Amino acid sequence: MTATVTYDGDLRCTLTHSLSGVQIHTDAPPDNQGKGEAFSPTDLCAVSLATCMLTIMGMRVRERGVSIDGTRAEVTKVMASDPRRIARVEIRLFMPPNNYSEADKALLRHIAHTCPVALSLHPDIVQQVEFLW
Repeated sequence: MTATVTYDGDLRCTLTHSLSGVQIHTDAPPDNQGKGEAFSPTDLCAVSLATCMLTIMGMRVRERGVSIDGTRAEVTKVMASDPRRIARVEIRLFMPPNNYSEADKALLRHIAHTCPVALSLHPDIVQQVEFLW
């Protein structure tokens, strides 16, 4: 089992990671009857894309002796209506100063577009990724 999810009421849930016991909470967003006091389920989907990119990038460049420690991602989720769904995820990756070779940059860009979450999202969801070297 990966996790348990408990509906706490008032449009909120508690998620508990099975291996670590770490908990996170979700709340519906203000534009959809919630209070916006925690990540919404669609927020988690959008940030999962960024964290997957960074995790796989870290794995692959570590093998090459390159560090991306300190990389920061800004994530913007854009919703569509009728039906309500994620239409676009915009990710800006602020890469720490490093002497990235052109091969390193190409690899990082490739990973960003082919990480497991990127490949799992519906093809209608626009994934806009910008690297800031």
